[in-house]
Amino acid sequence: MDFASLAAQLNTGAIIPELIVTATLLVVVVSDLIVGRTASSRWTPYLSIVGLLAAVVALFYQWNIADPISFLGSFNGDALSVVFRGIIALSAAITILMAVRYIEQSGTALAEFLMILLTATLGGMFLSGADELVMIFVSLETLSISSYLLTGYTKRDPRSNEAALKYLLIGASSSAIFLYGSSLLYGLSGGETNLTTIAAKIAEAGLGNSIGLVIALVFVIAGIAFKIAAVPFHQWTPDVYEGSPTPVVAFLSVGSKAAGFALAIRLLVTAFPLLTDEWQFVMTALAILSMILGNVVALAQTSMKRLLAYSSIGQAGFVMIGLVIGTQDGYASMVFYLIAYLMMNLGAFACVILFSLRTGTDQISEYSGLYQKDPLLTLALSICLLSLGGIPPLVGFFGKIYLFWAGWQAGAYGLVLLGLLTSVVSIYYYIRVVKAMVVKEPQEMSEAVKNYPEVQWNLPGLRPLQVGIIISLITTSLAGILSNPLFTLANDAVAKTPMLKQSIVSAQQQPAVERVSLDVMQSELKL
Repeated sequence: MDFASLAAQLNTGAIIPELIVTATLLVVVVSDLIVGRTASSRWTPYLSIVGLLAAVVALFYQWNIADPISFLGSFNGDALSVVFRGIIALSAAITILMAVRYIEQSGTALAEFLMILLTATLGGMFLSGADELVMIFVSLETLSISSYLLTGYTKRDPRSNEAALKYLLIGASSSAIFLYGSSLLYGLSGGETNLTTIAAKIAEAGLGNSIGLVIALVFVIAGIAFKIAAVPFHQWTPDVYEGSPTPVVAFLSVGSKAAGFALAIRLLVTAFPLLTDEWQFVMTALAILSMILGNVVALAQTSMKRLLAYSSIGQAGFVMIGLVIGTQDGYASMVFYLIAYLMMNLGAFACVILFSLRTGTDQISEYSGLYQKDPLLTLALSICLLSLGGIPPLVGFFGKIYLFWAGWQAGAYGLVLLGLLTSVVSIYYYIRVVKAMVVKEPQEMSEAVKNYPEVQWNLPGLRPLQVGIIISLITTSLAGILSNPLFTLANDAVAKTPMLKQSIVSAQQQPAVERVSLDVMQSELKL
């Protein structure tokens, strides 16, 4: 193979956004080594944000890319991956805004934090477009190992160390299970690693109903469910969310979860077309369990971080409705809801970070009477929580309406009714926090709010956090009213992805084939 043909097959133009993030990562590391920790912390966060936004701009120009396949078929930069990579890059950029003051106050190095966060972002972006088993596993481990390091980044905090250890042990187990499922796929396909080729070889060999393929499916779903924190693979979530640095939790709840859903769509749709009914049944069970447990257990929480942890489990259940129904509107509603989730969940975590920086606590009872001392923080947190609950006209309401409408159209009546019921439950625990902040009389203020420091935004690192809160507040408020561009983006992402178009057409043709078979049987019986 000559150099020209090799370069054409590598097609590095499809991963320009990842190359920009890699270059940003290298500049941050080298700059910190050259100018020193104190000097670099003044500008490396902003350089990282510029690099991530540049990657998002590059993704915009890749929307209609002529040849999205790169690295000999290992990576697919189609429209669906473009959206998911954009979500991950934006979540990392907003995480950096809210992390500057938090990391500096914890006494740890900021440049190393940025380096690990950018590495996690890189892993998530590659995972969103990975179309081959080795690429999937390397990307997944890049994201996972970076997440373990971020979780235990505040080394002096025993809770952070405990969270990192739990996350590492459970995460390593889930990776081993996922790898075993992948190895079964490799064996059943006769040594293939490309997902499309695996499906074709398994169908050609007539192994669609083999027990080996079913075991592979179960193991793969277990690995994916851990990454998206679906019940019963959610045990790590509350403890890790409570013990980890809060900016890390914000990234895990959005960036890591989006990468997990991107992997779920690509792997299940492409590699398991012969077991579509089976994986949809399993994901339906996971969605039901996640919606019930996540929202019911959240009612009893006293810590904001644990409340948002169980909330994220419930939200994963809502998003899985779109995956289960497998229609164009189903996949599009998934994409739309994850974009909305990016805005409102990161906004909620930014507010929790600011409150904990000023009071040193994240207990829900300590938020009582906050409106009297910090109206901006109260407004932003209230809007984000109400949007998570699905209150109109905020973006979360339109996201849930789209998901439930798509489910109803596809005939998933039970899932939709359960989703509506658990949404009502979620509104209760979100409004409980809002009520504590807004309704309480001055004499009912908590001790933390009574001793609340004077609001000063000119302290080092607080201005980026303020920008992050305001951006989240504006986007969460206006994206619901002006949601048409987001609807269009989500639908175009699905319509321009050949993998999903083929899956949707196959699903539509199956009932027709079944009806023809039934008619043939009836005519034979009459004869």
